[in-house]
Amino acid sequence: MNPTSKVKFEIGHVLFIDIVGYSKLNIHEQSEQLETLKSIVRGTEQFKKAEVEGKLLRLPTGDGGALVFRTTPEAPVLCALEIAEKLKEHPELKVRTGIHSGPVNEVVDLNEQANIAGAGINIAQRVMDCGDAGHILLSKHVADDLEHYPRWQPFLHPLGECEVKHGVRVGLVSLYGGEIGNARNPQKLTSRKRKRSLFIAAAVVLLAAIVVAFFFVSRRPTQSTPTILEKSIAVLPFENLSEDKANAYFADGIQDEILTRLSKIADLKVISRTSTQRYKSAPENLADIARQLGVAHVLEGSIQKSGDAVRVNVQLIKAASDSHLWADTYDRKLTDIFSVESEVAKTIADQLRTKLTGTEEKAIADRPTQNAAAYEAYLRGLSIERNHPDLEAAKEAGAAYAEAVQIDPSFALAWANLAVIRSRLYLYGIDAKTNSAAATREAAEKAVTLRPELAEAWAAQAGYRYRVSRDFTGAVKGYQEASKRFPNSSRILIEMAVVESRLGDWHSAEVHWHKAIDLDPLNSGLLSAVATEFLSRLRRFSEAHSLLNRASEISSDDDQWRHVSRALLFQYDGRLDEAAKELARVPADSLTNSVVAPRVDLLTWQRQFDEAIALIQRKINSNDPRQPLDEWDKILLTNLGYFQEWTGRPQEAKATFTHALQEISPSNDAVLAPKGFGMPMYLALAYAGLGEKEKALEQARLAVQQYADDGWVKPGAEAALAQIQARFGDIDSAVAAIPHLLEVPAGITRADLRFNPVWDVLRKDPRFQKLCEEKPK
Repeated sequence: MNPTSKVKFEIGHVLFIDIVGYSKLNIHEQSEQLETLKSIVRGTEQFKKAEVEGKLLRLPTGDGGALVFRTTPEAPVLCALEIAEKLKEHPELKVRTGIHSGPVNEVVDLNEQANIAGAGINIAQRVMDCGDAGHILLSKHVADDLEHYPRWQPFLHPLGECEVKHGVRVGLVSLYGGEIGNARNPQKLTSRKRKRSLFIAAAVVLLAAIVVAFFFVSRRPTQSTPTILEKSIAVLPFENLSEDKANAYFADGIQDEILTRLSKIADLKVISRTSTQRYKSAPENLADIARQLGVAHVLEGSIQKSGDAVRVNVQLIKAASDSHLWADTYDRKLTDIFSVESEVAKTIADQLRTKLTGTEEKAIADRPTQNAAAYEAYLRGLSIERNHPDLEAAKEAGAAYAEAVQIDPSFALAWANLAVIRSRLYLYGIDAKTNSAAATREAAEKAVTLRPELAEAWAAQAGYRYRVSRDFTGAVKGYQEASKRFPNSSRILIEMAVVESRLGDWHSAEVHWHKAIDLDPLNSGLLSAVATEFLSRLRRFSEAHSLLNRASEISSDDDQWRHVSRALLFQYDGRLDEAAKELARVPADSLTNSVVAPRVDLLTWQRQFDEAIALIQRKINSNDPRQPLDEWDKILLTNLGYFQEWTGRPQEAKATFTHALQEISPSNDAVLAPKGFGMPMYLALAYAGLGEKEKALEQARLAVQQYADDGWVKPGAEAALAQIQARFGDIDSAVAAIPHLLEVPAGITRADLRFNPVWDVLRKDPRFQKLCEEKPK
């Protein structure tokens, strides 16, 4: 390789396309057909969208070329479908396509000339070579990714293997169901497939049109319809028939435990509780609800508890016909409630003819504790956690789980839930003595030691590794093990996706986000999280807004978090007026972290520093002075120092930066451990505010090292280093860092460069001015 070249490695989604019989055409025909193909490709929506967003690489060849989409595995497939539709107007143009996702290397020389290569390109071409005109062939790898998107599943048809260059075999899948054509190794295809292909080939053109129409309608998030699998079920809220309405937590808990047991069956699709809780216990429009959830069956139930006696009524309904497949009533003592949960789950599995592994049978029959009082405490915590997803409720749920394990120290499931709660509270710095790293580790280890086969124990271990010890690789492995044992848990998939994106594996994260949505389709909070935690970090703002709109359609409540999320997307896209309008819809007196931080952020870009100062001071003064500041308030305190500096209050700024240092790092000589909020970089910014150049630069470089494996926080640490370099006069280093920050996921945007006052020191530099105005590549 030329030593003056630089190489960019990434996973690309490759569409390779060429003209069949190109070499047999005369020069005029070759030129004409090639120009026609180029015009068709450039006219597709996928091509134009990816090019505008800077998410497209092109590799021309003599008779076609390759398009590398840096978005999702759906992009090249949708592009191929658009091309196939337009080719109907050009019967003289015979085209074949191959699609694969894999490593792509972009080699850029000093003259900024790019050359694209890599296994992703090569295999896509080999896949294409196995087909004939009119075929859209996918590698098995791409098909596996697409199977996570339910709308594709009916159109993916395995074709076996094809032998390509150097004796390599590639697994092939046809999008329409057509045959390979002149495959290099046709004997791998069964005779049954050959006979079937005669009928399929005649219908390919018609089916192609149907598929294209279907996909372009279904791409609109608000109109997508889940694929209905026969072995699918939603467990609706159980009605609380107890005289004491305070026993509602018990009905919630029994419903949740039955759902959990069913969710551990891989042969079933089970909708998450978050999506089902919006409905009544026994709704009238059952068929409509089942369609909205994407299931064929619904379980309804009721609970009546009196003292230690419990009555459970359940009925399994086939939604399309509103017919009852099975119903039963269980009268048991509280100490025997586990047998009811197990019997109900086992009967449903039998009714739906699911295949159970030995491990799944054990999970269904599981009796987590022998102690009824411990179980009641556990169910109380579970109800609090499920129905009130805020930090105050998390503290209450944690106390209930702690009570459960105190009553029964061998209660592994309660230990697991306690570990997860403590890991979250540890991350936010809440009640640090109770939710310490050691206490969290102890709970997680207790769970896995007591029940090493328990999915929730693996999830607890993963949560500790992610939030406390910051072992992201170990966390992903833990979530993978948990997901094997709990295949229908959207919660595990969500957490795995978060950690994968922090590791920089954005492709796997996207697959798991989509799978979580499939299992929890009416969870507006999940859709909002995908928009803000994933798509916004990839600067896919249009898609993020679409998901937020879909979330609003699902939940008509005036959710302040949704307004905040829209405001952040508008701000990062440079649409400050629209961001301000969204935040104006949030109550002005709200002092929650999720509201104050975005408001301060926007006020900063609007240069309304006095308003930002007043808001931060009001927020910090609202805290209990006897308690240390939480992580968010430490960040706000650092920002406050800069606002005071920018408004000409140097003495106030100095006092604030000194206070921030004391809060962030009480012991000046100690190395500040990295946490999820990036405290080490704010320590560097506080040193910079005090004018301590060497300490600031040393701490900023250390922060970049500490977050080297964190795809979310490292770009922020690199940006902080650049800001500090600029502050102390190293303009060249600061400017040189910006192009990378504009390109990397979770980095800065050009709107940040244009509006954020931290970059003011660079504004007269022509290199910086050019970066502010350039469009993304």
